[in-house]
Amino acid sequence: MTAAYYLAKKGVKTIIFERKLSPGGGMWGGGMMFSRIVVQNEGKEILDEFNISSDRYEEDYWVADAIESTSAIVLETIKAGTRIFNLISAEDVMIREDNRISGLVLNWSAVELANLHVDPLAIRSKVVIDATGHECEICKIVRNKIGAELSTETGGVVGERSMWADIGEREILNNTREIYPGLVITGMAANAVLGSPRMGAIFGGMLLSGKRAAELILKEILV
Repeated sequence: MTAAYYLAKKGVKTIIFERKLSPGGGMWGGGMMFSRIVVQNEGKEILDEFNISSDRYEEDYWVADAIESTSAIVLETIKAGTRIFNLISAEDVMIREDNRISGLVLNWSAVELANLHVDPLAIRSKVVIDATGHECEICKIVRNKIGAELSTETGGVVGERSMWADIGEREILNNTREIYPGLVITGMAANAVLGSPRMGAIFGGMLLSGKRAAELILKEILV
């Protein structure tokens, strides 16, 4: 959503396809279902942009309400111009010109859950962002279904390491990149694809990663 917000603000036609009913991933649950999230100073700048209230926890760290934060980001992302479609899952990717990702193959989540054989629909997109979290599902489709080499040390999904919040937070911005032509990774998917540690209840890195993904797309891909 953070990536979509910054893209939509620049006039890019942006759509989020959400598998579940509630866009926002794990942020709704905060840390261990306590309705609190933690962000570092850099992440607080994004909270401030969304007018989300926060309190200092300790030096360089801030605490915000998880439900307020997620609700505010959803609302402002929509107001910026992003369309959100929930209950939709990605089954495949489209590859057309120059072996580049050029869209997604989609179906209703209920069809997937019921294991029904229903023909999907396809949408074209200049860029696809994999923000599917720990599962990094779009990257796995690209690797496993079409056998493409991702820009990782193994050519595939390396897999996330055990939780080490400090390291994971530091590495997530460098991991936010175009991992295959037309496919950008962000958030926890970026750390999972490139083999960095998972984070805990510190959400600032994921917010900053979304902003970095938007900047990358605007400066290097949509040119």
